Amino acid sequence: MPTQPKITRFNQNVLSKYQIYNSIFMTLPFDTITKTGALLPLFHETCKKGFENGEDPTTIVHSFFEKYQGRRSSKSQINLLFRFIQYIERQVVLFDAIEDAAFPVVNNMDGIGTLRSLKETVSAENKLEILRGYLEEFKVRIVLTAHPTQFYPGAVLGIITDLTDAIRTNDLLRINDLLAQLGKTPFFKHKKPTPYDEAVSLIWYLENVFYTSFGTIYDYIQQNIFDDKHIDNNIINIGFWPGGDRDGNPFVTPEITLKVAARLRETIIKNYYRDVRKLRRKLSFDGVDERIIGLERELYNCITNTTSNLTLDFLTSELKAIKDVIIDKHQSLYLGEVNSLLNKIHLFGFHFSTLDIRQDSRKHDQFFNDMVQAVIKSGSEIFPKNYYDLSEKEQIKILSNVNGRVDLSLIKDEETLKALHTMQAIKTIQETNGEQAANRYIISNNQTTLHVMQLFAMLNLVAFHDALTVDIGPLFETITDLENAPEVMEDLYTNPAYAAHLKSRGNKQTIMLGFSDGTKDGGYLMANWAIYKAKERLTTISRKYDVTVIFFDGRGGPPARGGGKTHNFYASLGPTIEDKEVQLTIQGQTISSNFGTLESSQYNLEQLISSGVYNSLSDADLKMMPENREVMSHLADLSYMAYSDFKAHPKFISYLEHMSTLKYYAKTNIGSRPSKRGKADGLVFEDLRAIPFVGSWSQLKQNVPGFFGIGTALKHYEDTGEFEKVQHLFKTSSFFKTLIENSMMSLSKSFFDLTKYMANDPEYGEFWDTIYTEYNTSKRLILKLAGYTKLMEEEPAGKASIAVRESIVLPLLTIQQYALKKIQELQKEPVRDEEQIKIFEKIVTRSLFGNINASRNSA
Repeated sequence: MPTQPKITRFNQNVLSKYQIYNSIFMTLPFDTITKTGALLPLFHETCKKGFENGEDPTTIVHSFFEKYQGRRSSKSQINLLFRFIQYIERQVVLFDAIEDAAFPVVNNMDGIGTLRSLKETVSAENKLEILRGYLEEFKVRIVLTAHPTQFYPGAVLGIITDLTDAIRTNDLLRINDLLAQLGKTPFFKHKKPTPYDEAVSLIWYLENVFYTSFGTIYDYIQQNIFDDKHIDNNIINIGFWPGGDRDGNPFVTPEITLKVAARLRETIIKNYYRDVRKLRRKLSFDGVDERIIGLERELYNCITNTTSNLTLDFLTSELKAIKDVIIDKHQSLYLGEVNSLLNKIHLFGFHFSTLDIRQDSRKHDQFFNDMVQAVIKSGSEIFPKNYYDLSEKEQIKILSNVNGRVDLSLIKDEETLKALHTMQAIKTIQETNGEQAANRYIISNNQTTLHVMQLFAMLNLVAFHDALTVDIGPLFETITDLENAPEVMEDLYTNPAYAAHLKSRGNKQTIMLGFSDGTKDGGYLMANWAIYKAKERLTTISRKYDVTVIFFDGRGGPPARGGGKTHNFYASLGPTIEDKEVQLTIQGQTISSNFGTLESSQYNLEQLISSGVYNSLSDADLKMMPENREVMSHLADLSYMAYSDFKAHPKFISYLEHMSTLKYYAKTNIGSRPSKRGKADGLVFEDLRAIPFVGSWSQLKQNVPGFFGIGTALKHYEDTGEFEKVQHLFKTSSFFKTLIENSMMSLSKSFFDLTKYMANDPEYGEFWDTIYTEYNTSKRLILKLAGYTKLMEEEPAGKASIAVRESIVLPLLTIQQYALKKIQELQKEPVRDEEQIKIFEKIVTRSLFGNINASRNSA
């Protein structure tokens, strides 16, 4: 039987099931407000028709109450709106679970981009040996971050998992019970999680998803591509930021870092223990039974904190010995299971994932100066007394060759002490969990060579006196910093001390590039083009000094933060950008939406591996043609000017502050990190974090960071009669095509009818018009560019999923805008009703949850 089109599979397995199970869900009695489930469809229809007729959210809400609930008191009306919010939050969860359950049916698990497809293609082209050679070096690392875009508490994530299983088997009784449980389980967190809480939440994915999916992928590669031979390279690995990332988060302490590392070790050993227990039941024959029992006992001692001398080397060698006995004496019985466990140990060691440490360069500067001043004051000769009179170049020379030990009792500042103790914590973690457990330090907002050398010196003086077993990764974020990055790196490569350090680390240099802050700073097109060009120049300079550069992409969920169809970017880079490794951050809801189940995790990891491999093995010339580079650069410049003018608009900051949900992000209690960097009372653009910035535009359904400037840039080519140049670029550049297709996703999730009332606002009407005009121009010209009649025309299933999600939250968006408008009106009253303001502020905060979760990649 032929495979049905993806959109048909989606309609049958997702849309139809949602309609059935939603009808069950709507009839369940959750609360004291009667008929909430019956009233919500009526409110949804009122919203839909109201926006079609050009009505504003306030009019829509009032007309609903007048038509259907005229006798309700104001208090009762508010209560009903809260109940609507609760119902819609849970409808989103139901849809998530149904989509997760249908994932392996809707997506072809053996189709294009999967390992099976890759193997068949290279075999047909007689490139299997080339593929093996490439996989001996190539790596993919996904780095899980605790950035606050995940709104589901742990209990709700558990229900989603159970509901997904029940839906997959059509277990109606269990589904009914789980829907009832969902209705009674709170979504709102009354207090912020600690960084350790965040780490524990994400370790759940390591333990229950990645342990299995990584193992499955590695087993497949070993069995089907390497013919069961051992592979030295681990190919896929995980990075971890919760408990290590202290950029802007004062709550991440050295103690937390050590505690998270211990939890990671404990969790991976638990997983090994479970697998060894299963093996023990099977390996019941002579020569192996006692050995497997011994391993089980030692692993159990480890997880119960009983004395154990078990080392990673012993665990590995003992399992290899068991494997040899099985092959020699027992006809290779259960050999596959032993091999699979050995592969997992090869992948995860005793560390499970690599804990990255990250801090802002401005903070490092503060800590470094505090340390230097204390050392000089003590009379120590580690630093010359005239250090601060020296030029930057002279300071770098001193930092390159500095040696000695800093006595931390000299340091009085608590924040500085925490930073220096963190460096010692890295050494401790390496000693207990292995070097891979914590061997990278990211400097965010890195601007100069001095920023890198300050950290280099601190690590050497405080913790790593003999050999520095830590990779230092500068993070370049703003457009200016991206342009200066190659000069900074050349300074480092030509510094004898730093070059010697790199040599000891295999001549590999990690460089992180920030898509989120890049887009916030320079707009969508310019940020992506600036990073592309920076990667090219950094590749050239690194190859010049025989250094393999590893690009670590700081990507978020939506296109505006480097998300969207991420694997397409890696398949489009061409030979001018180093591609030995693919490294990227996976944040918040993107973890649960793209990697939350075994199937989605395996599928999306395989897509990343295949895209990186394809980029190197393809015979196609992926290098951007000179004429295309010229057009791309010009488009980026034009869009940058448009975005910069927009950002410089006198109403830009106040519009976000007064007309969006920006200031409510901090009240959601979803992350331990403050929502802005600085301590200023007012809103300062530079202090604004990318997540609430992008998320606030998403809540407005305007998605400005994902398209603003594109329309203006394309219109220039239309106005000058040269539109065929950008059409040629779209047809011949995979990179540009991916950029545009991702922007289509941002445009598809925009809904300007929601905020059309702002056009009449005396203060912000003209500003809203500016956004709406750019939206219309971008949409019209992107469709013309692609030759489509509608957005996402070539992704009907993706478009259908977005349409269902946007429809579910339409009442929620309406309620949010109604509440924001009420707050504005109440704040203008001569006598402010603070109690009423608090109620409507609570409505706005609560409405954030469902909107963000429904979008799956909005922040």
